[in-house]
Amino acid sequence: MPDENLHETAPPPVVDAAWVREHREGLVLVDVRWFLDGRSGYDAYLAGHLPGAVWADVDTVLSGPPDDREGRHPLPDPAVFAEALGALGIGDGSTVVAYDADGGAYAARLVWLLRRTGRPAALLDGGTAGWPDGTETGPVTLPAARLTPVDWPAGVLRSADEVAAGKAVVLDARAAGRYSGETVLPSDIRSGHIPGARSAPWSENLTADGTFATPGQLRSRYEALGVREGSEVVVYCGSGVTACHDLLALERAGITGAALYPGSWSAWSAELSRPVATGQEPG
Repeated sequence: MPDENLHETAPPPVVDAAWVREHREGLVLVDVRWFLDGRSGYDAYLAGHLPGAVWADVDTVLSGPPDDREGRHPLPDPAVFAEALGALGIGDGSTVVAYDADGGAYAARLVWLLRRTGRPAALLDGGTAGWPDGTETGPVTLPAARLTPVDWPAGVLRSADEVAAGKAVVLDARAAGRYSGETVLPSDIRSGHIPGARSAPWSENLTADGTFATPGQLRSRYEALGVREGSEVVVYCGSGVTACHDLLALERAGITGAALYPGSWSAWSAELSRPVATGQEPG
């Protein structure tokens, strides 16, 4: 049964198109396009995707049903998650490369979940824009596979109470406007951020061309946010999805052991007894 430690042949957290070409046999490509504005990721997939790629839905495959206490995108039940991925053709021997149209913002959720449960998986650097070899249209169906369910490792998850304890460096992966409270989404019950959290927008892991910054650049970025060797680090976002982009960026920078607060802002803000800070500073 897979464990939290990846085997030696696993890919790094981020790979480029050349790596995919070299290792194409045995890879399962997964399109994880999803749009915050409500557009259909599946429609975008059907209109053009990497050859051979299947599509995974953030809302139903990578998340459990929305819950007032657990947030908009709770972690899926491990058995349900394994069954859904198996139906897509992802089995115990598969290596997954996932992508989206937003620099990995949503595909990171799948990659992080797989890597933390010992599965070989990586993000395609640059997403759809980073693939130069053409696309195909329509759905792709792969033979169903067997994926053994693995419980989510407790060590890489944190509860709201653990975040509130204030022992960790807490990073907010949302856009700066949502962190400060100046940008309010209809889905947000309250605006602002968790007191003490530092603004670490996922988009700042990327360079101007939409590809990941180098490991050294990322390490400098997170050190400037207060992350030190041995620091306990917890990342959250709106609902636990784009936080995984920061988590993979931390891994790429050589900073291991960071944890996800899965409920994120959607769960924290819904519990009205929880304090909220606004403004550009941690509060």
